[in-house]
Amino acid sequence: MEQLGQIIKKLKINVLSIEDVPNSFSSTVYRVEQINKEIVYLKIPYSNLKLIREYEAIEILSEALPVPKLLEYWEGDDNIPGAMLLSELKGQPITGNVSEVLAYDIGVHHAKMHNVTPQEGNSFKGISNVYEQWSTFMKSHFYGFAEDVKEVIQEDLLKKSIELFEEQRKCLPHSDGPSFIHMDFRPANIIIQDNKVSGIIDFESARFGSTEMDFTKINRDIFTKNSGTLEAYKKGYQSIRPLIDLEVILPFYRFTDAFNSLGWCKRRGIEKHQQFFDENLVILKSILQSER
Repeated sequence: MEQLGQIIKKLKINVLSIEDVPNSFSSTVYRVEQINKEIVYLKIPYSNLKLIREYEAIEILSEALPVPKLLEYWEGDDNIPGAMLLSELKGQPITGNVSEVLAYDIGVHHAKMHNVTPQEGNSFKGISNVYEQWSTFMKSHFYGFAEDVKEVIQEDLLKKSIELFEEQRKCLPHSDGPSFIHMDFRPANIIIQDNKVSGIIDFESARFGSTEMDFTKINRDIFTKNSGTLEAYKKGYQSIRPLIDLEVILPFYRFTDAFNSLGWCKRRGIEKHQQFFDENLVILKSILQSER
């Protein structure tokens, strides 16, 4: 609470009330009602790099997509990674069923995001362009998490996972990009109002890279749970830009997402994220079983 008080003072927030925002796994986020009754969001990222990425992403996307406005910013110190104050987007994160109408609009907005490309002469401290080294990035991403995963799953599951990764990655189509990719595009980060997308949030993992890695979580959380949404999403997306062959890439990224999520849980504390760990372990075992 002492750190929170310090951040509030640094950002000069006139707090009337403050409450935690749920489902924010990589950052601490507070919903703040100010004395003037204005609602804002205080975000304290997990690291200073994530703070910088969020700051740069808002700047990059501000003309292409409905994203929060940056109201105040503090770069942090030796004890606190920094913080930012963001405007409120009207609406709520997706929490229930998704209609085909909404899925179409999600596709439109996702494609608009992917249409944002790195501009010559622009350089960023946080958002890197990994497109030209996409294969290397993808491998380092997987094997980086494998160092954590090997401590929490059986040795035979780890061995089979690595074998499947090496086998399937060679069959992927040519990379699609360079595009701005969210890297955590899921219902909790899609704000909706009146069954339409009113905003996109949480860009602390963003990169410029291949679009292929950006469909996994909406496939897991929307397409597989809501009939007709995949086709509606495709139509919306293709109204803006061509779409990579999802039938080819989704099985591979569904597998790597489940595997990497186990490593993420190990890093952040399995006891704190036990349900998420268990869900992904079930998915991973199911995939490996089906590959026999």
